[in-house]
Amino acid sequence: MDRQVELLTREGCSLCAAAAAQLSELASELGFALAVTDVDAAAASGDTALRAEYGDRLPVVLLDGAEHSYWEVDEPRLRADLAS
Repeated sequence: MDRQVELLTREGCSLCAAAAAQLSELASELGFALAVTDVDAAAASGDTALRAEYGDRLPVVLLDGAEHSYWEVDEPRLRADLAS
């Protein structure tokens, strides 16, 4: 099964930029698909649920649609969960 990692982010968030860079490197190394979603852009398009749920805790890492970590990438846990 292909694992899906999604990063919830917003423009101008330095923690989000650092998490995106870290996840991009991990995606290359570990071979998972990485999606990056700007919660403000999604809200502007009519999908306000992500910003309502996660907007004050960004960045948020979702693994297969479930919250995995927030504010930073929990790399040891992510590596272990992707390997299982």
